[in-house]
Amino acid sequence: MPFVNIKTPEAALSRGQKEEIVHRMTDMLVEYFSEAARPHTMVLIEEVKDGGYGRADEIFVMPDAYRVKKGG
Repeated sequence: MPFVNIKTPEAALSRGQKEEIVHRMTDMLVEYFSEAARPHTMVLIEEVKDGGYGRADEIFVMPDAYRVKKGG
């Protein structure tokens, strides 16, 4: 069973963007493993809360400009 785990900052992706990622990653894995893999492919998108990880030796807080707007 192919399994993909994507971690992204909380509120960085809209529901539609997540759906697109799931579909595209599934299609890509089917190209490698055959159509038989489609019903068994798992794509997990985990949202990490601000302050839950670091970048460049500092705790990361996503700038508001990169957050999905309400209703997006």
